[in-house]
Amino acid sequence: MIKILNKIFNNKDNKNYYSKDFEDLNKETKVEKIFELISSFSSSSEIRYVGGCIRKIINNEKVEDIDLATNIIPKNICEILKKNKISFYESGIDHGTITAKIDNNKFEITTLRKDILTDGRHAQVKFSNDWYEDASRRDFTFNAIYSDIHGNLYDPFDGKKDLEYGIVKFIGDPEKRISEDYLRIIRYVRFFLNYSKIDHDANLKKIIKQNINGISKISSDRLIDELKKLILSNGFLKIVKDKFCQEIIGLIFPQLVNINIFKNVNDHSKNIIEQKDFIFLISLMIIDGTDNSEYFIYKYNISNNDKKRIRFLSNIYSNNLNKDLFKEKNLWKIFYYHGKNYLFDLINFKIFQEKKIDKKLIKLKEFFNNQEVPKFEIKAKTLIEQFNYKEGKELGNKLKEIEDFWIENSFKITDQELKKIINN
Repeated sequence: MIKILNKIFNNKDNKNYYSKDFEDLNKETKVEKIFELISSFSSSSEIRYVGGCIRKIINNEKVEDIDLATNIIPKNICEILKKNKISFYESGIDHGTITAKIDNNKFEITTLRKDILTDGRHAQVKFSNDWYEDASRRDFTFNAIYSDIHGNLYDPFDGKKDLEYGIVKFIGDPEKRISEDYLRIIRYVRFFLNYSKIDHDANLKKIIKQNINGISKISSDRLIDELKKLILSNGFLKIVKDKFCQEIIGLIFPQLVNINIFKNVNDHSKNIIEQKDFIFLISLMIIDGTDNSEYFIYKYNISNNDKKRIRFLSNIYSNNLNKDLFKEKNLWKIFYYHGKNYLFDLINFKIFQEKKIDKKLIKLKEFFNNQEVPKFEIKAKTLIEQFNYKEGKELGNKLKEIEDFWIENSFKITDQELKKIINN
């Protein structure tokens, strides 16, 4: 089998116009070192690019993650990396995956395998040295394309052709592929929105709906990770024009009640979307004046800082907005107390709620983008040394009174004003 594959990879007729792209990728990421070390491990060892990075090169997209496949077992991969002082960690050792790191680039190296037993979320695997067998257990045809370091493709299921024709096709029986891992339902939606040039297959729609309850087997961590990939993908905005995709995502993530906020977005809103801020985009979809956003925070594992960002917006927009909220003086207070990111979240949220571009909001963003958060220079030490205050509650209260005056007075205070407050 290895000899046959070598023949395929090295066949002159298999040369293609992606060689320059792979050459650039090799140089930019230093992945050549991993190719060299694994290829020279033994007379039969091989390593190939696989999956997303090849799909993106074919589709002229930016490559961000690099996945590699090899016919040597994880133990030997670890030995090779350790011996050559390449940092790595066992990111998915049970499934044959080792993540190596060179400079700031990560490479997921996975041993060829066959899925022996699946339950819809996990798989028991057996390592293999059969490239076709490894390709057969993958999800979609265009994710089962392999390439050597020079860009010669091994494409057993014509994934390149499907990608070029805009066909999102499961490998083999779609129902079997989905029942192996129900997360593939969300992956189907993501790939369809990003690559499809034809309508959904009626039978496949039926299969997906019949298997939608299997999503309950998937961990919340895997669900939100896949949701993030969907929302940050280039094709996400198409979801509001695709009834089936929107229905499926609504069934899986019922908290996304405001997903239609992405219909008819203005140019400035599009610029905000292109910044690919997952938490802000999620906030737009889950904040609705109820405890919906709190339930989302409870269900999915996000950082404390991300929770604070969502709650900050929810607390403001779940109540009746103060008509003076967007006056410059109030925004300065938010800027001081919460910082630039929270202030921009607030303004951007308002921009999305407006049907037309509000030029005042745009100007406010431009203005605050060039400002620094004011610094309150009066410290407890100042009151102790200059006004004979002692440490304690009285000192803290007086310092807070001075700060409140300073904030209300546009972050200014004279010596006379300070003395007046002290003597009050």
